Amino acid sequence: MSTVLIIEDEADLRAVLEYNLRRAGHAVRACARGSEGLDQCRARPPDLILLDLMLPDTPGTEVCKAIRQDPALKTIPIIMLTAKSEEVDRVVGFELGADDYVTKPFSMRELVLRIQSILRRAQPELEPTGVVVFGRLRVDKGAHRTWVDDREIELTSLELRLLLLLHERKNRVQSRETLLEDVWGMDSDVTSRTVDTHVKRLREKLGPASAYLRTVRGAGYRFAETPDEAED
Repeated sequence: MSTVLIIEDEADLRAVLEYNLRRAGHAVRACARGSEGLDQCRARPPDLILLDLMLPDTPGTEVCKAIRQDPALKTIPIIMLTAKSEEVDRVVGFELGADDYVTKPFSMRELVLRIQSILRRAQPELEPTGVVVFGRLRVDKGAHRTWVDDREIELTSLELRLLLLLHERKNRVQSRETLLEDVWGMDSDVTSRTVDTHVKRLREKLGPASAYLRTVRGAGYRFAETPDEAED
């Protein structure tokens, strides 16, 4: 049974979320303040967090940052809940490391399905094991650790999935729609800016190894066939 932590200050919505998630078979904990949510995460890390952006004490953005900066919590999937629907708000959410972004009002059935999809992808027993070495890049898939030139870099679970998928399909162009479906488990009606934002963040973290991620104008992205190609 997976545990979902709800950090949401609207009491009615919080109650509805608790009810529906329990019906779907999840254990649920809930609170109304960001500080309390962080305390609960640190005391008993959940399997997934539903995080409202507009909280009475600490903005949801700051809560998300704190979770992503904590080595013990950084891989916990986060779904942001917000009344804001502009694309720029979605981009900010993803830049902070959110795994998904749901705009209020939303379909409870769709939210439950998104939660289940993210939890399936996050199951450690489903993750491949072994070590990937590609030029300056090294990834221990089982340990969820990544190094560039022997310097360890911190990737979110979603960023790691994106990197590994592109590597596994190296030299084959992956469209944004394909990446949305295979990495995020989302339909292509979700803005393709989601992919661009995550690729940008991934490149920033990879530093000199970012050259392995190639942009194919008008088509999508591909991983270099060989490390030497990136030097061309």
